[in-house]
Amino acid sequence: GVYVVNNNTAFVNLGTDHDTSAFAVESIRRWWNIVGRTTFPSSNRIYINCDGGGSNGWRVRLWKYELAMFAEETGIEIHVSHFPPGTSKWNKVEHRLFCFITKNWAGKPLIDINTTVNLISSTTNKEGLEVKCEVDRNDYPTGIKPDDSQMEAIDIVKCNEMPSWNYIIKGFKKRN
Repeated sequence: GVYVVNNNTAFVNLGTDHDTSAFAVESIRRWWNIVGRTTFPSSNRIYINCDGGGSNGWRVRLWKYELAMFAEETGIEIHVSHFPPGTSKWNKVEHRLFCFITKNWAGKPLIDINTTVNLISSTTNKEGLEVKCEVDRNDYPTGIKPDDSQMEAIDIVKCNEMPSWNYIIKGFKKRN
């Protein structure tokens, strides 16, 4: 899911396959194409604050490689900050989105994917949260790991503070 602090909106990409880095970046891509591009038309960068582990973990090669492909296709710089291990519950997406989705579907049987999409999409709160949900039926195979040459091709700038957890991905390095 993507939660936008600026306007209290969210986008959930409801996958039907594995939670991989390719799926995580596809969720960002879909948010950008469906919501972000029209909401922030003059944007030339996206700031992503995410957990330190899982499919978007700071050590996951495929996460960075997929982000580089997204940056390359859109021309947008991707600024990433990871929460340190054990602190992911400080992530605003947990407190401002997923807890309300959980409350909204509490006690309701999730009998099919359409029911799930409708419950997620109808989630709101007293601050006016709006949630858009789309189904992603793509296949996301596990075990894909970019090799060293693919990783070296990524145009990545590490930030001064905690450079493993804070970086900017600009796409791929230009060849001479």
